[in-house]
Amino acid sequence: MKLSSIGALFLITVSTAVYSQSISDNRISEKEKQDGFKLLFDGKTLKGWHLYNQGNIPSAWRASNGELRCIPGTGAAHGDLVTNSKFKNYELRFDWKISKEGNSGVFINVLERKDIPTAWASGPEYQLLDRTHHDYELEMKRSGCLYGFAKQLNKVETIPAGGWNHSIIRQQNGIIEFFLNGVKTADQDLKTAAWKEAVAATSFKNFPEFGKFTSGQIALQDWNKGVSFKNIKIKQL
Repeated sequence: MKLSSIGALFLITVSTAVYSQSISDNRISEKEKQDGFKLLFDGKTLKGWHLYNQGNIPSAWRASNGELRCIPGTGAAHGDLVTNSKFKNYELRFDWKISKEGNSGVFINVLERKDIPTAWASGPEYQLLDRTHHDYELEMKRSGCLYGFAKQLNKVETIPAGGWNHSIIRQQNGIIEFFLNGVKTADQDLKTAAWKEAVAATSFKNFPEFGKFTSGQIALQDWNKGVSFKNIKIKQL
């Protein structure tokens, strides 16, 4: 084979690999399709999402370059971004990256109601936290934790700020499991007396609807630092 042919073949191979990698985001693979996964973010729009208690209005949340981004420091409306749909027994998968000193989270079993001020006033949180944030010293606030209730079940570090992490949330019959970069970081049965006692021992006791539900909406937390999501996929269990 001539050198020019080898070069052309190499270029085609590299280009194909890059293209394959670029189209893999925000798509459902054949295996995932067979397993029943569906996209919650199409990579281009905020379809299926709205601001908690504010509806479908322009906000600091943007779909840009295949990412669902919360952009800090804008004059746009701020708030947690919540799904239009409610979910009960499911597996949620998502990739996320956070800015330096960033602090965000994913809330589950959210109840959207005008007398409930924020998503976290009803929904327990899968914590997302950059290593450089001052809260990182508190083990119950590290990424993958059930925020404010337990340290990581198994220790795992996040990719540094600007790098992508992979998370999974499973909930079935009120039992939740959290995973971070392939490591199980939390589990909790939300139906037990022990859970009610745990809530009563924290400041969440001041929010009467907190942690009472085993179904609801999913919400992404707005914060004063940038955070991005992609490959948000869910299947019913």
